[in-house]
Amino acid sequence: MESPKARPPRLTHTVADGVATVVISNPAKRNAMTAGMWRALPELLGRLAAEHAVRALVLTGEGATFCAGADISSLREPGEDPQSLAVRAEEALAAFPKPTLAVVRGYCVGGGCQLAAACDLRFAEQDALFGVTPSKLGIVYPAASTRRLTALVGPAAAKYLLFSGELISTERALRTGLVDEVLPADELGRRAAEFTRILASRSQLTQCAAKEFAAGRTDRDTYWAEQARGSGDTAEGVAAFLERRTPRFEWTPAPTGG
Repeated sequence: MESPKARPPRLTHTVADGVATVVISNPAKRNAMTAGMWRALPELLGRLAAEHAVRALVLTGEGATFCAGADISSLREPGEDPQSLAVRAEEALAAFPKPTLAVVRGYCVGGGCQLAAACDLRFAEQDALFGVTPSKLGIVYPAASTRRLTALVGPAAAKYLLFSGELISTERALRTGLVDEVLPADELGRRAAEFTRILASRSQLTQCAAKEFAAGRTDRDTYWAEQARGSGDTAEGVAAFLERRTPRFEWTPAPTGG
């Protein structure tokens, strides 16, 4: 039987019950992201976004670690700037039109924290550790990533993470808003599955519009008003409430995300 550490670094995915699960797999290096993995993520996300069956997405790491960041050895390889690859992957994740949830175990550091912050929500096990570590390598953290982190945790917490490169506990991550729920290790998977089932049952119209508005987009108010009028989701939601049944929401985003 092949050892997990003998497998090449890769991203794997499954789709079940409306939820796509993307797994970061590089166990020999605590699931560090290689250049190839950074390149592969936007394409994979594009395919999953276009699948009508996918109503929510989970990002997690193989085994007991989420992602320990970028594979440092890739920083010395010739070719495309690894930071540009990471930013492209982060932006693709942030732009995914349906709800995204990072399920974090173990280390969530550097590029791993960058990916987790690009998700809509983050659930973590109690012993997970978070850190943003470019100051340990003399790297300027990307402007877009810095702004996203600051919007998520506030200027003071973002400066603490970026200036020091220190790892913080889930307790502190929860206080700053970096994490939304903290659970015992044996309950994290169950809770994540339960929550994503809830997400998959809700109106995608509501979720997609809310995601754009929360991101600060201001040029699509009319578009979303028109979508709401023509979708049938509101009528279905009200009818299901009055009839005490589960609603069957049918609106789905266009392949381009809206």
